[in-house]
Amino acid sequence: MTSPTATPAKPRLLTGDTPTGKLHLGHYVGSVENRLALQDQYDCFFLIANKHAFTTRADRPDDIRQSVLDIATDWLAVGIDPNKSAMFIQSEVPAIDELTFFFAMLIPFNRVMRNPTLAQEIKDKDLGDKYPFGFPMYAVGQCADILAFRPAIVPVGEDQIPHLELTREVARKFNQTYCGVNSQTPDKENVAAGGLFPVIEPKLGRVKRLVGTGAPNADGTLTKMSKSLNNAIFLADDADVVQKKVMAMYTDPKRLKATDPGETDPAKNPLWAFHETFNTDAAWVAEHRDMYQNGKVGDVAVKRKLVEVLNALIDPIREKRKHFEQRPDDVMDALKIGTRKANAVAEETLALAKQKMKQDFFVRTLQVE
Repeated sequence: MTSPTATPAKPRLLTGDTPTGKLHLGHYVGSVENRLALQDQYDCFFLIANKHAFTTRADRPDDIRQSVLDIATDWLAVGIDPNKSAMFIQSEVPAIDELTFFFAMLIPFNRVMRNPTLAQEIKDKDLGDKYPFGFPMYAVGQCADILAFRPAIVPVGEDQIPHLELTREVARKFNQTYCGVNSQTPDKENVAAGGLFPVIEPKLGRVKRLVGTGAPNADGTLTKMSKSLNNAIFLADDADVVQKKVMAMYTDPKRLKATDPGETDPAKNPLWAFHETFNTDAAWVAEHRDMYQNGKVGDVAVKRKLVEVLNALIDPIREKRKHFEQRPDDVMDALKIGTRKANAVAEETLALAKQKMKQDFFVRTLQVE
């Protein structure tokens, strides 16, 4: 089998977002910045994982649909170029589902449940033992999301690393079981040794885990930024909303009583985590952090500066977002074009996988209208 998608001119990149609402600053520094920086170097595929959203919101299909459109609009607003990168909707690429089923036969159930990201989500979302069967299944589905495109790299946030490790295990297992790759073959040599799937490499953002704006947990740890925890600043927030959220941001009231300068450690104080992440004036940050520690400047002044910094970052994104909000057909066209391209690649991967598994009985074509 030969096709233009089999040997792309540029290495492929795959990443995406589950549509649980609009994108926030944590998404921006965790993955979006990398997407923008790499879309000229890689053949990029950006997935909106709407089926995964059903794992915890199956009773809210209207919300999920709106979130799909919100994320696509956010992508265009931050600078994702649909002429360079394929933006696509997971549920419109059926090859992903077929690969999910086949991959599920390669992974023991207890291995899936050892995924620490799943355990953390169960805790964060207070799911207890009431989550649907599809909840652990989505961990396998993420493997298919990625491997359907046989990418070279996957830009992700730190919390997604366990999912990527599972994906790497699936790639190795498939290559060994169906492609004759020796189990001792180094990961980087799997494809050269005859394997179908690359053992993918993650690419972390410059900030592994951006904390939210809220107070710490009972154990003193700060939670990551999340819509569900109501501690997020969104790329679509207007200037007044950004100001209100920053001015209400948690800061450690005990900092002046501490002798340890770690009291203003970004891991303990969101205010400085945000300045160190988004304020490009390093000299200002260093000077005012010292003044803050010694009681020479208070929360209000430092927060006002942060409002200024964040609004300078978000202003152009807001303006571009307004442009696309007024042109929903342009958003849908970008998704349709990207989904067509995604189907071409995923269908080819599925056909190649079926060949390896001796299940290639007929040839099929798929068309997105």
